[in-house]
Amino acid sequence: MTVSKPRASDPCNRSADDARFFRGWLKRPLQMGAVSPSSRGLGRAMAAYVPLGAVEAGMAVLEIGPGTGAVTQCLIDRGVPEESLVLAEYSPEFCELLAARFPLARIVRGDAYAPNGDLDAALGGRAVAATVSSLPLFTKPDALREQVIGGSLARMEPGHPFIQFSYALTVPVKPEKVGASVEISPWVKLNLPPARVLVYRRG
Repeated sequence: MTVSKPRASDPCNRSADDARFFRGWLKRPLQMGAVSPSSRGLGRAMAAYVPLGAVEAGMAVLEIGPGTGAVTQCLIDRGVPEESLVLAEYSPEFCELLAARFPLARIVRGDAYAPNGDLDAALGGRAVAATVSSLPLFTKPDALREQVIGGSLARMEPGHPFIQFSYALTVPVKPEKVGASVEISPWVKLNLPPARVLVYRRG
């Protein structure tokens, strides 16, 4: 992973996000998983699980696989300060876009399935209040799914959430595999396709 703060043209032009996302999906379908950004309804549902009190106490919010920043904006709208966000994204194009849209956030370019010291550097010693994931976990083998969720939970204090959305009827990781419990939201039917929010916690 490399910490980057590149620039992007027309970052406010969100009307082009669907096209950007679709181009990314065509290049990397197994890494993207979806052909369009998450809806605001789904983003708000995910953001609702972030413990704002912990953020106000100085903890960071880690978002992995933020794409064009649809969920990121919902986190900010909910009350997460932009400077509290650490965004870990694989796509160089999306990193450039995120850095332009959210200049106070820390952008880390790299593979969320194999994080390195750059992520710790971006956190700057801050504890993580919540991990918010839009990774397409079902495109990866079980061991990698467990590594992402289990590793994220290990980075956080007990009780803090790993927040993931899913289109599937089953969970990507059985909670007992990572020593956690899982809470499942109702379906967000206005998302395309409909999705649910899964919240894993330990302790």
